[in-house]
Amino acid sequence: MVNVENKGNLVINGMGSSGGGTFNKVLINGKGNVQGDVDCNDFSINGTGSVTGNIKGEHGKINGSGVIEGSIEFDRFTIDGTGSIRGNVKVNKMTISGKGKVGGNLKGEEIKIRGNATIEEDCEAEEFKGEGGFAIGGLLNADIIDIAIAGECRAKEIGGQTIKVKKGIFGFLNNLFKSVYPVSLKTEIIEADEIEIEYTHAKMVRGKNINIGPNCEIDVVEYTGTFSQDPSAKVKEARKM
Repeated sequence: MVNVENKGNLVINGMGSSGGGTFNKVLINGKGNVQGDVDCNDFSINGTGSVTGNIKGEHGKINGSGVIEGSIEFDRFTIDGTGSIRGNVKVNKMTISGKGKVGGNLKGEEIKIRGNATIEEDCEAEEFKGEGGFAIGGLLNADIIDIAIAGECRAKEIGGQTIKVKKGIFGFLNNLFKSVYPVSLKTEIIEADEIEIEYTHAKMVRGKNINIGPNCEIDVVEYTGTFSQDPSAKVKEARKM
């Protein structure tokens, strides 16, 4: 990353636009647009902002509504409002507390979803924690996956070492208030050493030790260690390998 310690700041208050470049801080407080690639330490959108280019930085945050047409690479990045990144995302730590969309791949060390996220392609992390709803078009792959379902969660395939899926507190509130939003995880394949799931629909669950909890619908379970099943779960076939 370019050394930006001695570079100036780019601040847009109100309405304005600027070209890209190398800065210490980039701050959009009103309605601003940056055209071009950006290298910076700190990047923040507090109003309505857009960047037509790629961004590299240390710390980034979208508090209002932001659109980034390219890809981003950050140490830490947070979406508290509504954020859309059209390209790929590479981060060490990312938190989506509002509504976030990634048009490409999302890769990071630690990814937390506390709102709603859409990832068009693959999501890869050391640790993935979901406390809301998400849609992942490709593979969700992480060493540790911990999901508390509060809406509809979808991924084409899920793989890791330890996978835990349970119904979160907001999921129970959905039932209480008869929300129209379904509370479930839907995927084709789940594969890990340790698997403990509930409210999950999958064609295949494969691993060492598997616990199929309540309200699951699974076509096939393959296990090499232990297997248990809640009475309310539906498993068409379970076989020890």
